[in-house]
Amino acid sequence: MRAVARRLAAGVVALAVLGALSACSARATEWGDGEYEVAGGGSTGVYYDYGRHLANELSDSLGVALSVRETAGSVDNLLRVASGEALLGFAQGDTAADAVAGKGAFDQPLPVRALARLYDEYVQVVVRDDSAIDDIGDLAGRTISLGAENSGVNVIAARILAAADVDTASVHDARLDLAASIAAMESGEIDGFFWVGGLPTPGISALAGTTPVRLLPVDQEWVNHVNEQYSHAYRPADVPAGTYGITTSAPTMAVPNYLITSSSTPDDVARDVLTGLFDARLRIAGEVPTAALLDRRSAIFTGPVPLHPGAIAFYRALRG
Repeated sequence: MRAVARRLAAGVVALAVLGALSACSARATEWGDGEYEVAGGGSTGVYYDYGRHLANELSDSLGVALSVRETAGSVDNLLRVASGEALLGFAQGDTAADAVAGKGAFDQPLPVRALARLYDEYVQVVVRDDSAIDDIGDLAGRTISLGAENSGVNVIAARILAAADVDTASVHDARLDLAASIAAMESGEIDGFFWVGGLPTPGISALAGTTPVRLLPVDQEWVNHVNEQYSHAYRPADVPAGTYGITTSAPTMAVPNYLITSSSTPDDVARDVLTGLFDARLRIAGEVPTAALLDRRSAIFTGPVPLHPGAIAFYRALRG
């Protein structure tokens, strides 16, 4: 009996090894043996959480060394992907549009392409619930974080302030990332901060648990004004009542979020990433709710950022 048990155990191990080898052999030959990175934003945001789980899923399914890297946000992510420092990155649609056009924060067009439209992000202008700040116009003269340098948040904050006729020079900009903004809000060092991310953003949820917050309204008129000037990447939206404990919905602006890669990424590697992304969608959504919003019918709408050729082939095969 012991001999039989040993043979059965050996068989189980062999099957496990074969399964692992099969999973690894399914990946494209263009994958090298080096380490790969996902540019994932600040550690308290949705980008990082999504990127961490995606990196783990792809590492397991493809047998590659892929990990998430904390970054300043969309601008930083696009620069890292374009330079080859990161294989994948998350970027707001408006910032990605600037990158391929060589406008805004980018001196020249970047060689980046989209793999998928993932979900919509929401502009969130956060103040304490007991604050005397009632609207965007009240931010003049206040200490507000307009986002970290090289972040998409900083780009959008400046555009909204301009649309609302608030001079950015009149705001004392703390230039903090999300984690630092939350800490500064808790300690009373700042009066509020801008954030652009999925709902709910984990860090803001944690903040609201100890410090009641409100979201300032972003008027549709301002959204229309920004859209007319910047690639029509935005749409009016509402943050639902109940989010972060707010009692009424808050009008705001939404912008799509893309998973990006370099234009030089091999087509088969892009295919592998997308196969793993869609296969893991529900598992990731168990930890990152916004991952459930990935949909193959809307994932292709990344204009004006072109889809990567490998992504085009992947989506065509789905229709197959």
